[in-house]
Order: sequence, then C-alpha cells, then structure tokens
Amino acid sequence: MAIKNYTVEGMTCEHCVSSVKEEVGEVAGVSAVDVTLETGSVQVTGEGFTDEAVEAAVTEAGYKVVS
Repeated sequence: MAIKNYTVEGMTCEHCVSSVKEEVGEVAGVSAVDVTLETGSVQVTGEGFTDEAVEAAVTEAGYKVVS
C-alpha cells in the first residue's frame, strides 16, 4: 500500500474538495483520498496508481498539482 502526498492549488471551498476527491478517487488503484483545504494537501492511498494519473485527475477537476 502506497501513500503519496500532493499539493494542489486553486481549491477555495468544500465544493473544490469534493471535486478533487471524486476525480482522484476514480483513478485505478486509489483506495482513499484525503484533502485538506487549508493547506491544499491531497493524500492518496492505494496500490498501482501513478503520479501522472493523479495529476490528470486533479486537472480534470479543474485544479493544478504544484508539488
């Protein structure tokens, strides 16, 4: 089981959090997504997912991974 952390910019409200959780949660291999609005932190847990797939999901939600 892998746990990776990402910083996402552009999230300003709970709707933003929901959008990111929903999109990233659909990535193959992701079992859990925790988003902290105040810090822009997104913690992804799972097995077999890639950074590229997570970044693409965040972009699809309308935001940007900055680290």
